[in-house]
Amino acid sequence: MTAPAGERVRRIVHVDMDAFYASVEQRDNPDLRGRPVAVGGIQRGVVAAASYESRRFGVRSAMPSMRAMRLCPDLIFVKPRFDVYRVVSQQVRAIFAEYTPLVEPLSLDEAYLDLTDHLGGRTATRIAQEIRARIRAATGLTASAGVSYNKFLAKLASDQRKPDGLFVIPPEAGAGFVQSLPIGRFHGIGPATAARMQSHGIATGADLARQSLEFLTARFGKSGSYYWNIARGIDHREVRPDRIRKSIGAENTYFHDLRDLPDAHAALEELAGKVWRHASGAGRAGRTVTLKVKYGDFRQITRARSLPRPVESRDEMLGIACDLLAPVFADPHGVRLLGITLSGLEEGGAEDAPRQLGLFDQA
Repeated sequence: MTAPAGERVRRIVHVDMDAFYASVEQRDNPDLRGRPVAVGGIQRGVVAAASYESRRFGVRSAMPSMRAMRLCPDLIFVKPRFDVYRVVSQQVRAIFAEYTPLVEPLSLDEAYLDLTDHLGGRTATRIAQEIRARIRAATGLTASAGVSYNKFLAKLASDQRKPDGLFVIPPEAGAGFVQSLPIGRFHGIGPATAARMQSHGIATGADLARQSLEFLTARFGKSGSYYWNIARGIDHREVRPDRIRKSIGAENTYFHDLRDLPDAHAALEELAGKVWRHASGAGRAGRTVTLKVKYGDFRQITRARSLPRPVESRDEMLGIACDLLAPVFADPHGVRLLGITLSGLEEGGAEDAPRQLGLFDQA
């Protein structure tokens, strides 16, 4: 990678295990290899992870289990084994640590590595190749990697040639690569935000790059500057190995305001599933559930409930969120955003399977 004169280019790698939970199950059970597999529960559940065989039928993470079964009648559901996934994750992180101390795990199955000052005479691309080979040798699993000069682009790159792929975005290609993609590919732009952007004629990175900072800030608030930067391949965030997570949360803005309580409960179930998956996967438990509600006129409230012990299950967390929502839901303007956060985190946590996932995870 080369940089403009006087500018120091970073070497950032994003490593993402391929269909991690499902791949572990196929590795450990030869009868599952080559067959469509979903990790998660069937009753009142959703798909926590889908094997690549099942994805050919349209099965995806966060999909309700019953819908997945309709798409793929031969789909095999497997209960999650988070203790096993954590052991494998520790093996992978031990490999990362041999190359750089600057490792920022995002979850059990993905992490950023900053190799800028730890190349040892090699290129970042060569190191990424070595890491992938060593992961395969140590775990029997494949990983995809993206190499670039910032975190946003490295994460985009790791998704470019999945599974078992490697992709490099050099500085001179960053802006052009981003502008060639649909905005739905961008980390941090969910379906509702994408729909709002499309209502303004923004469907691709190129469309986004044509907007002024003032335009984006006026319509998307604080996120406007983030969107302006990523459309130009700019992301100054550092790889932070010392980041301590104080809470785990998820929220969603809805293209059409929610006005029926059953619809709101279904939306909360999706959010609760995502939060529970991340908490269980990270081996964390929390005592406080916080509900965030933003109404159609942009008023925003939060409500919270703390327990004397950790929340024991996804269903308990969902029940608390629904109880908190009941007295504040009725509003003539409708609800445009809902969010759930689990805080008061501590080591440990329930091992039951998350039954619903949110919008961020598709390995």
